[in-house]
Amino acid sequence: MAQDHTLMSSRYELKYLIPQRLAVRVRAFVRQHLELDEFGGGPPNYDYPIHSLYLDTHDWKIYWRTINSDKNRYKLRIRYYNESDKTPVFWEVKRRMKDIILKQRCGIWRFGTDHVVNGQLPTPLEMCAPHDPVELKAIQEFFHLQYDIGAVGKMHVAYEREAYVNGRNNEVRVTFDRHVRVATRFDQSLTTQMKKPFVCTGTGKNSDDLVILELKYSGRFPDWYRELVQTFNLVQGGAAKYAEGTTMYAGRELAAIDVIRNMVL
Repeated sequence: MAQDHTLMSSRYELKYLIPQRLAVRVRAFVRQHLELDEFGGGPPNYDYPIHSLYLDTHDWKIYWRTINSDKNRYKLRIRYYNESDKTPVFWEVKRRMKDIILKQRCGIWRFGTDHVVNGQLPTPLEMCAPHDPVELKAIQEFFHLQYDIGAVGKMHVAYEREAYVNGRNNEVRVTFDRHVRVATRFDQSLTTQMKKPFVCTGTGKNSDDLVILELKYSGRFPDWYRELVQTFNLVQGGAAKYAEGTTMYAGRELAAIDVIRNMVL
């Protein structure tokens, strides 16, 4: 299996909201240092789709931990890219320990995901890396956290990603995320279809649409990152897709919606 450039077990993430017209200039700067990742598409945005099913409790505990800026918090998500049986689906635990992001993930072939979505451990045949103890530990930790709080599928988050990587190592990664959209999903289906999604950052086709720029690194802050930030006068800000998308979609009313739904059921 090729090197997984998306996975840095311990990293820092700096996020910036920038207009599309600026993203084009930032891209040219980044390309002096990094190369388009292996999944990159063609122009104009060289991107590919990403879908995630985020899990949470009936009263949105994980969401509120993010909103309240709890120092040590985590997210549970199932990430996928399409509906082909030939592509993997990733069960991910993403933790924030103060300023550091810690990520665990386990890849499972899509043909084996139906029962894993419902809480059963995958067989070795269904795992992308069955002999990797790190991946086995990741799926076990995912289920431990899921069962501990009773988390189930809540929110489908999708967007298009343009990503740049260092071909020699996994220490630096830059991404541009466009057309972020969210929709509630109370079933466990891993579909790419979204019913009446709420669009958070625009279509990516107009010059005024917002783009989420993320500078990711492990170890020392790269000197050219500092030059990039200074050159384009970038101002760091928050852009948590699940939490902010959920707030935009329905905000505090989501908990009330769940209460009503549970009463009906």
